[in-house]
Amino acid sequence: MQLSGSEALIKSLEMEGVDTIFGLPGGCILPAYDPLIDSAIRHILVRHEQGAGHMAEGYAHVTGRPGVAMVTSGPAATNIVTPLCDAFMDSIPLVVITGQVPVSAIGTDAFQECDTIGITRSVTKHNELITSAQDIPRAVREAFHIATTGRPGPVLLDIPKDIIDRRNPNSVMEWHWPDDADVLAGLPGYRPITRGDPRKIREAAEFILRAERPVIYAGGGILKARAAETLHELAELCGVHVVTTLMARGAFPDSHPLCLGMPGMHGNYTAVTAMQRSDLLVALGSRFDDRITGKVDSFAPDAKVIHVDIDPAEIGKVRRPDVPIVGDCRLVIEELVEVMKELLADGAAFPDRSGWQQTIAGWQETNPLAYVPAEPGDSLKPQFVLEQLRDNNPDDCIVVSGVGQHQMWASQYWHFERPYTWVNSGGLGTMGFAVPAAIGAKVGRPDSTVWAVDGDGCFQMTAQELVTAAAERIPVKIAILNNAYLGMVRQWQEMFYGERYSEVYLSPDLPDYKMWAEAMGCVGMRVDSPEEVAVAIQKANEINDRPVVIDFRTDAAEKVYPMVAPGNSNDDIITDPGLRRGIE
Repeated sequence: MQLSGSEALIKSLEMEGVDTIFGLPGGCILPAYDPLIDSAIRHILVRHEQGAGHMAEGYAHVTGRPGVAMVTSGPAATNIVTPLCDAFMDSIPLVVITGQVPVSAIGTDAFQECDTIGITRSVTKHNELITSAQDIPRAVREAFHIATTGRPGPVLLDIPKDIIDRRNPNSVMEWHWPDDADVLAGLPGYRPITRGDPRKIREAAEFILRAERPVIYAGGGILKARAAETLHELAELCGVHVVTTLMARGAFPDSHPLCLGMPGMHGNYTAVTAMQRSDLLVALGSRFDDRITGKVDSFAPDAKVIHVDIDPAEIGKVRRPDVPIVGDCRLVIEELVEVMKELLADGAAFPDRSGWQQTIAGWQETNPLAYVPAEPGDSLKPQFVLEQLRDNNPDDCIVVSGVGQHQMWASQYWHFERPYTWVNSGGLGTMGFAVPAAIGAKVGRPDSTVWAVDGDGCFQMTAQELVTAAAERIPVKIAILNNAYLGMVRQWQEMFYGERYSEVYLSPDLPDYKMWAEAMGCVGMRVDSPEEVAVAIQKANEINDRPVVIDFRTDAAEKVYPMVAPGNSNDDIITDPGLRRGIE
């Protein structure tokens, strides 16, 4: 069967089970948009190519399936670099298709030409310039395989216009869909290790059996491996407390007695301190990020380390493990559980950990996550708004955050009971992530309530994508914690730069967020007082035919606590000075 290159591209995406493409057409990718008319694939027309990438990320976060974005060449390709880098840092499976000038024009500085492959090489797991229509099915099949196996990540396919233009003889190809053997034969150097070394797994089990102060350090790799259930089983079998990093929130229920919550720069006191005082860290799908470790030399100084990760490059990159295990987290944990059961059945026993448990309980009692409540007439406390959002939504509500103070408060004050209900930009820290990612999440899980928690600075970067949501009838809900500042920058300037607030003020009234939301086809609200908060949230949840934006006017002076100052040891964690003064 003969097809044009564009027909082969769309058919290949259909063969991969793609149901949605986020994109924006333009000259070099235009031929691919013609057969899309006759396809069952839904296309969502974005207002900026960055939005397409972040929507694809949000979709991938909540479904586990690769998000797909398609844009044209030149500035469109450069606009999607940020989502590619974001996905690369957070191990999100994406397949991005970019148009390119015709093969004969490459290297001539043709209109809207850029070296997309060169630009994206360092922010993709794999990228490829396809120069023959016949290669399109193979390239697409390999792209999805690479994006979803091993450590997930983004793959980019750059496609010249002439090989997909049905008016060009170069675009004619003989259809062939590669099977698994073809894919493996075409990727001779790509063989991710999924099964852990049995000897190392047994050694890890023996370490856990001896440990008196163990902590499971669960990272985003738990969610990528679909390992939440096996993590739960391991923690309960061994009676080991669990911390869940920013990228792992929801991987272990916050309500579980063994859950300590989020560690790191803005983690809660108990999670941070338990890691510091542990004698064994069981690192599962985590990478010892600087926001977790603080000053590396002083991080968990007495702890032995078991490190499980599917990416061998992560093993020993920051902290040398005592038991390194390369493999898929779910498969490794399953094997570890079986070995633990065998050892326990043979008479092995855990040491007395009652003292450790009492110590943790003491930290939780004396240093709870808390904030100084507002006095009558004060501006809204952002933490209070988060508590109200949490309490007025079901536990399967999907929460998407931007980056900054609101991100930390959302992770701290929401209670995550289920996996895949928390979507955020962790590694790259991309402002503007929340609105488009929430749209993508809602497309991926249309029956779930999706709330984006955003800051006024973040919102202004990608708010135009609410036009996309309104036009496509995607009823996301946006909570803007509007403090009229770049809040996290202001916090650092106050704490470390002598309150010299340089270029950080945004103004509380420009723009008018309620009117802006309404102009984009959304329902807009403004909330100034505590008694209005729950009412507005409940009203928003009743609206399901369009997006809703609520402008919560929050206290500009509020800071995120606890905090480990950059470059400091986790032992120097700072708690809220207002609470330390005994202010109620």
